[in-house]
Order: sequence, then structure tokens, then C-alpha cells
Amino acid sequence: MSIGNSPEEDRPSVGRALQQARIDARLTVDEVSTSTRVRVPIVQAIEEDDFSRCGGDVYARGHIRTLARAVGLDGDALVEQFDSEHGGRPKPTAPATLFEAERIRPEPRRPNWTAAMVAAIVAVVGFVGFTAFSGGGDEGGDSGKPVAEDTPSEQPAENEKEPDESTGSPEPDPKPSDSAIAAAPADKVTVRMTAEKSSWVSAKDHNGRLIHEGVLKQGESKTLTDDKRLDLVLGNAGGVKLWVNGKEVKDVGEVGQVQRVSYTRGDPEAG
Repeated sequence: MSIGNSPEEDRPSVGRALQQARIDARLTVDEVSTSTRVRVPIVQAIEEDDFSRCGGDVYARGHIRTLARAVGLDGDALVEQFDSEHGGRPKPTAPATLFEAERIRPEPRRPNWTAAMVAAIVAVVGFVGFTAFSGGGDEGGDSGKPVAEDTPSEQPAENEKEPDESTGSPEPDPKPSDSAIAAAPADKVTVRMTAEKSSWVSAKDHNGRLIHEGVLKQGESKTLTDDKRLDLVLGNAGGVKLWVNGKEVKDVGEVGQVQRVSYTRGDPEAG
């Protein structure tokens, strides 16, 4: 089926085009749902041009591309038609503007007068004690010789890093290894996300409370934990690598695919 080549008045709607292509391909709704991991009620609603169950235009575009690929249609053309029928794609907003409200301004530090007074008292007591100790040594020996001090020579700690000869500063710590990720606590579910390509991500805890939402830029990582379960929505599933409870999860999804996944303390299952 060709989308976008016919006149506007003859062109079927996005949902009807997907439905007709599925029927032509001799596929059932359940088969399309299984191959795309888009739930059956959402597939049925989209075929009826009801996108309210998608959870927003971002998810709707992802579902349209996924379903179009499953039935052999041009997903980009269908998304363009969807945007034209629903007011167009909104202009992107700079992340700094979106998350400005989340920035926490540190409170100015106040002088710690208590610590200053304690330090002063300790200094006075130390000076008085040193004076008394030095004066008491005149009775039994040469008054002009100071008391010998057993001062250990300063040795560098074994775990102290040698400075870099080129910069004069210690070498930076290496990135966490896979063994460090594998040390995730057994009594919690731990998910670590690393973006190979930028992706919009949201996460909720087992109570349904939103604990993270935003764009994970390429190269950035995010670690989330919960006592029981984490529910994730990945706007670009193929661009995000996941480690769940210390183990890498393969084949989360394809590039451009919106994926919803949930993990518990026992995931991923052995084998």
C-alpha cells in the first residue's frame, strides 16, 4: 500500500491504513501485538484512530513506526501524516529550560563558631602543656638541649596514586567495571542505563511514583533502585543499554522503538 502518493481526500487515515495493511498481510491483531510488543488494546485503538491510549504524541509516533514496520508500510510517511492531522510536531525545548525547576540552589554556608572556639581552646591547652613540659626538663639535664622527638618519617600511603608527570595531578580513577555493576544489592532491584544514542526515559517505583523523567543524552548513564520493582519507558529502546541487578539485558528493543519494561529483584531470570 502506498501512503502519501494519493490526493488528500482519497488518502486513508493513519489507523485505517495500518488496519488495511495488516489485513492484506494476513496478520491478526494478536500476531502484530506479539511481534511488536504493543499491547492488543493499543493496536486496536490505533487502528480506529484513537491515540488517547498511547500516553501522548511521543508514544503514538513510536507505536505508529513500530506497527508500520510490522505490516510493511513507510513509518516516516505515516508519522508525517499523523503530525499534520494532530497539529504538527512541537518545537524541541532546550533541556536547560525543561529542568531549570529541578536545580537546587545550595544554601550559603554559615561560619561554625563552635568549631572555631574548640580549636582555639585546644591550641591554648597544647601551648601551656608544651611550655610546662619543656621547663621541667631543666632539672636533670642540659637546659639548652631540646627534648628528642620520635617523629616518624612521612611515607606515601600504599594506595596513594603517583602524580602524572605531564600534569602533576593524580591519574583519574578508571570507569566502573562490570564486576562493580555485578555487586548490586540482592535485596533491591537495580537498573543502570547507558545511552548509546540519546533517548527519552521515564521510571516509576513499585508504588507507581515517578522517580525519573527526562532525556538521557548520548554517553550519559543513570542508575535507579527500588525495594521491589522498577517500571521503565524507553523512547528509543535500541539506543539504551541496560544492566539489571548487575547483568546486561540483551535486545531491549530497536532504534526508534518505544518500549515499556518492568524489572524485579529476581530479574533477569537465569537462562
